[in-house]
Amino acid sequence: MLENEHLDADSFDTQELVDGAIVGLTKATGDPYTVYLPPNDNKRSGEDLQGTFFGVGIELGYIDGVLAVIAPMDGTPAQKAGIEAGDLILHVKDEAKGIDEDSSRWSLTEAVENIRGPRNSVITFTLFREGMDDALEISVRRDEILVDTVTLEMIEHEGKTVAHIKLSRFGGRTKEEWDVVVNKILKANPKVSGIVLDMRNNPGGYFDRSIEIASDFIANDIVVSQKGKLFKQDYRTQGVARLRNYPLVVLVNRGSASASEIVAGALRDDLGIKLIGEQTFGKGTVQDRREISNGGGLHITVGRWMLPKGAWIHDEGIPVDIEVELNRDTQEDEVLNRGLQELTRQ
Repeated sequence: MLENEHLDADSFDTQELVDGAIVGLTKATGDPYTVYLPPNDNKRSGEDLQGTFFGVGIELGYIDGVLAVIAPMDGTPAQKAGIEAGDLILHVKDEAKGIDEDSSRWSLTEAVENIRGPRNSVITFTLFREGMDDALEISVRRDEILVDTVTLEMIEHEGKTVAHIKLSRFGGRTKEEWDVVVNKILKANPKVSGIVLDMRNNPGGYFDRSIEIASDFIANDIVVSQKGKLFKQDYRTQGVARLRNYPLVVLVNRGSASASEIVAGALRDDLGIKLIGEQTFGKGTVQDRREISNGGGLHITVGRWMLPKGAWIHDEGIPVDIEVELNRDTQEDEVLNRGLQELTRQ
């Protein structure tokens, strides 16, 4: 009927109509993580997981159904402008793209598309932040976002060498970067006396990467269990747990989500490792990424993942053993400092 009767039917693109129908179909599930990505969006999503794109550098999600910042990436324009994990995105303005809209009806895909843009272009966010009475308005100039997923800093603390591993996401290059860091720790001279695994503001990524990372600490045990519509599967550690003999603490916050929660929960449940910082985000579902013949992609929520002791943390997060908030009025990293203190006590 649209093709036969609509006034402007001759200008319609059939593929765009089909893509729009499938986008609407997945949106009607009410699950913000089940989405269809048309070919261009799917290509962009794949590039994101490889770690390079133009934008402001925030991972997006939902808090109580509201578009939110899961985490700003380290060193990106968003972080430099003062955007924080947990900020709710109420409104977006971008004169160059002709956008001046509330975000309440945006899907995750639409949000990514609208927030991305050319290098040096400016986008303005109206944000709500917990603890503040009034909304914030923050403008950010876009740039190329290229962030290493794993970094290592050797810290001298009370006469001992501590390896501070910053794991910022679980992407396409993470395993190779992780192996480089592990080899540096194993060969370090003087010998490393403990490890701080820092997954603050880590929004997750590839599920398989979480199993690989956990396997370097946990020997022969369950990392996570996945419960789907018709199946239940335990995912066990792989390899020889190269870092199993090092004292360890884990740093997390409300920007730690998905795969980072899998690793943190497994280390806590299997090894009794202390979690330090703030309660995590709470994303306890798994999406299967299907490639469609037209170049599009369908992300389907196929199951819940459960921690080794059986907890499902969706919308709740993982509570920490030692709660420490970062004091933004100082240059100190109080969370990291508390992690170093805990290591010296082990």
